[in-house]
Amino acid sequence: MEWGSVLVYNKKWKVFFLVAVSIFMSTLDSSIVNVALPYIMQEMVTDISTIQWVIVIYLLVVSSLLLTFGRLSDIKGRRLIYVAGFLVFTLGSFLCGVASTVSFLVTARVVQGAGASMLMACSPALIVDVFEKEQRGRVLGMIGAVVAAGLTLGPVAGGFILEYLSWRYIFYINIPIGIGATIAGVFVLKSIPGGKGSREPLDYVGSLTMMIGLSSLILGLTQASSWGILSFRFAGCLMMAVLAGIGFIINARRCAHPLFDLGLLKIRLFVLPLATSGILFAALFTIVFMMPFYLTYPCGFSAGKTGGIMIVPFVFLLFISPVAGGLADRLGSRLLCFFGMVLLGLSLVSLIFLSPGMETLAILWRMALAGVGTALFVSPNNTTVMGAVPMARRGIASGATATARNLGMVMGVALATTIFTSSFTHLTQGAGLDNYTPAMVPYFMISFQKVMGFGAMIAFVGAGVAYARGKE
Repeated sequence: MEWGSVLVYNKKWKVFFLVAVSIFMSTLDSSIVNVALPYIMQEMVTDISTIQWVIVIYLLVVSSLLLTFGRLSDIKGRRLIYVAGFLVFTLGSFLCGVASTVSFLVTARVVQGAGASMLMACSPALIVDVFEKEQRGRVLGMIGAVVAAGLTLGPVAGGFILEYLSWRYIFYINIPIGIGATIAGVFVLKSIPGGKGSREPLDYVGSLTMMIGLSSLILGLTQASSWGILSFRFAGCLMMAVLAGIGFIINARRCAHPLFDLGLLKIRLFVLPLATSGILFAALFTIVFMMPFYLTYPCGFSAGKTGGIMIVPFVFLLFISPVAGGLADRLGSRLLCFFGMVLLGLSLVSLIFLSPGMETLAILWRMALAGVGTALFVSPNNTTVMGAVPMARRGIASGATATARNLGMVMGVALATTIFTSSFTHLTQGAGLDNYTPAMVPYFMISFQKVMGFGAMIAFVGAGVAYARGKE
């Protein structure tokens, strides 16, 4: 290997390490915060309807800004957006740690979410920019393993911190890592492909309509179960989302340099994998959201045992994602994504037949099947999306991929909540889970089975879409 090749090789893996750190931090932070919510609620003397905004506002901000920052990374260069993202994320973490009221904490989460969206928006684009086509599947598979590691270690690290320290250290832990990664990014991301950017103007109208549309949609979906799908507020959110979407499309057709290049919608291997990604995460999150309630209420498991079972899919994602990415480099993504969706669908079907009296092993293999299916899908699918667009549009593709994933998660949780709540309250004549008694087990299981059945239907539709993409 020549000396120049060695330098390029080292640069690639330094970029990979930086991307891995940012993704690990963002996934770890989200799972740790979920664990800490009861402790934050108790210290700040508030209720669950208020404390949920610590999660909801973060999701709103990240999803609404992903495409804007993805486009900015194309315009201003990946280095600027990435380094700025670390700075903003670190500042937001500090503000979260020192927050004394819920309103201050929610505001600090807005800052943290803005930084996280900068990091998420250009991370896949950085990987695709510096690695050759033949390596991208394997490397994006390794990034999938990093995501799984963050999700897996989050509850464990959160439990350790909460046992020995204040919940504030959940945010403080990001500060030294963020400062170090910011400094490293300044030097490592010099002279990378796409580093200077196209210097085209940013489409501010497109950014504004995108933020309004996605924020309205996510707000409506997350509040559907409490507002009611026939309520004025829910209808208003959907109407606002539709109007903003129409405005976004009209502006994109007229603008010389739109936020989203509508020409990308003509690329089959961009549109269909993107849609399939949203479908997969919608189906997956019916499991991720509902299983803790099943394990806690009908099964009566402890918090520790429930957490141990819930990390099973992510453990399989950790080990199988790099293998699936390597297979995609050689075999293509179509069949891997198809079989991944089918396995996820079969996992959901098998969960319909769970009963509280079953042994733990019966739950574990069903959760493992969901993890294997997801691992087979994610990295091959991301490789296809990112490889289907030119370098000057990879920031857009990167942001669109993360947006599709987030919207899928939100839709999965919203649909699961709506289906379960409407069924359970109907069967119990208005009683909710806050009034749960052992006598309600049959009603819980009927409602749970409806959610799993709906999730399975979504997954099998996704399998059809994955196969319809055709060959690379």
